[in-house]
Amino acid sequence: MAASGIPLDAGTLMSTVLEGILYGFSILLFIGTIWSLTHKQRIRDINRPIAVVAILLCMLSTAHIIVDIVRVEYAFVRYRSTYPGGPSAFLADVSQQTYVLKHAFYVLQTLLADGVVIYRCYTVWQSIWIIILPSMLWCSVAVTGVIGLYCAAQSGSDSGDIYAQVLANWVTAFFSLTIATNLLSSVLLVYRIWSIESNASTARATKGTMMPIVRVLVDTAILYSVVLFIALICFVCTNNGEVVVLDMIMPIVSIAFYMVLIRIAIARKNRLYSGISMPRRTTSEAGQESSRQNAMKPLQVHISQLNDGTPGFGKGNEDQLSPYPAEPV
Repeated sequence: MAASGIPLDAGTLMSTVLEGILYGFSILLFIGTIWSLTHKQRIRDINRPIAVVAILLCMLSTAHIIVDIVRVEYAFVRYRSTYPGGPSAFLADVSQQTYVLKHAFYVLQTLLADGVVIYRCYTVWQSIWIIILPSMLWCSVAVTGVIGLYCAAQSGSDSGDIYAQVLANWVTAFFSLTIATNLLSSVLLVYRIWSIESNASTARATKGTMMPIVRVLVDTAILYSVVLFIALICFVCTNNGEVVVLDMIMPIVSIAFYMVLIRIAIARKNRLYSGISMPRRTTSEAGQESSRQNAMKPLQVHISQLNDGTPGFGKGNEDQLSPYPAEPV
């Protein structure tokens, strides 16, 4: 099927350049993420699962852009004069190993990012029933992605067109299920954190620190969903703009993940500093107030929070006491 819009060779060059720019920005955020996870932390306090996910996202983005560069070199230098039809025909051939490999990296990154969001939903809800539908959608994304890659690898060079009927159906299903999985998981996560923060804000005098995280989650979910929706529309319309948007998704996924982690780290540090900078009373004042309280109440229980106060985002400082003052019960 003939594609419309920007020529495929020009679109590939544009997508590689834009992906390189976004990739550089994602590397800066990756460095900031690792610093926020490890700065002034003991080794056993580092959130290893989140650190591993951040490293894997960086590795997948790096591998994807390397394959893109190799693919451009093959199309415009090595096989420019020898491949039938020139660079555009080479880039349109989905049976090429470089094509299958780069999209395999994309499928893996999509599954990893969506899996993290689903895990966060389970953590904040503490119910397996909440994530049944998102998990089913995630499995559907994996199935359609694998079958799409298989169809691309098995297609011949003559029929190797991404807009071919069989392959196009699986690609459309993959995009649609990815959008549904991301939106549903993000809505469940944001709603739960917002409800927890709303209930907690009525029972404490200090200002909550969760709403900035909610805003970042909403922004990243909207950004990711909009880009996926644009890619889906371009693909359904057989427009080569899909090539440009799809290559940009790889660093965008990493950027969205890093933004959430950095914002959590900032909120945690601000909460810690606000607790440390609370005005301290003299020993005599504390003793007088303690005497008055003991006269009024025979017993006072102080409860220390042992988590980092950020539901759904792993364990970072479990053995450190919460910076919030304990409340009498």
